[in-house]
Amino acid sequence: MNKIILNKVYKSSELIFIGLLIPTLILVYRLAENVILILWLITLYGGFIYLKYHNRSNLKQIMNFQAFTKKNVNIILVRWLLLTIVIYLITFYFYNDKLFTIQKQNPYFLIVIFFVYPILSALPQEFIFTTFFFSRYQNLIPEKLQILTSAIIFTYAHVLFINFIAPFLSIFGGLIFANTYKKTNSLALVTFEHSLYGNSLFFMGLGYYFWGGSVSIT
Repeated sequence: MNKIILNKVYKSSELIFIGLLIPTLILVYRLAENVILILWLITLYGGFIYLKYHNRSNLKQIMNFQAFTKKNVNIILVRWLLLTIVIYLITFYFYNDKLFTIQKQNPYFLIVIFFVYPILSALPQEFIFTTFFFSRYQNLIPEKLQILTSAIIFTYAHVLFINFIAPFLSIFGGLIFANTYKKTNSLALVTFEHSLYGNSLFFMGLGYYFWGGSVSIT
């Protein structure tokens, strides 16, 4: 069984299934409303494979809270603040009808998102597209292409929302998150960074294009 799980053919097929086939099936069959459940099912599968065959570290080591150094956090916060301004400008000039939509329609839901999104969405995404990805497929993909490949798969996973803005912004997010993980090897830090951007998108109104197909905001 070990030989099969670690076989390059199996891993290649697995990567295609997770990175291409599942998002395509969600898109074709309009299953976006089940995306959180699907994310966690993949995370459970990946977690089993990761712990049993690739890394026997405990959860504390996987999260690697030690990566929350002043330097790392400052870099993430400064970049986030600058890009949040960009997100606001994009929303204001191109999607003005969505600007502060949740605050106007259901402000309490925004509070829920701030607490729930990091755990239910950002964490499983970052486990799948960074922690699991870089460990599982490192011998399949040349190192210089790993960050780009992670970002491309991350982006394609957002095509299922059937709009332009989600995959467009996701390619930048995917590159940022993959780069952060590659440098720090910290699931906790990259989840924190992902959560900052996700919450900014929902706060500004563009979160509609990332979750509008699965959760009603009215």
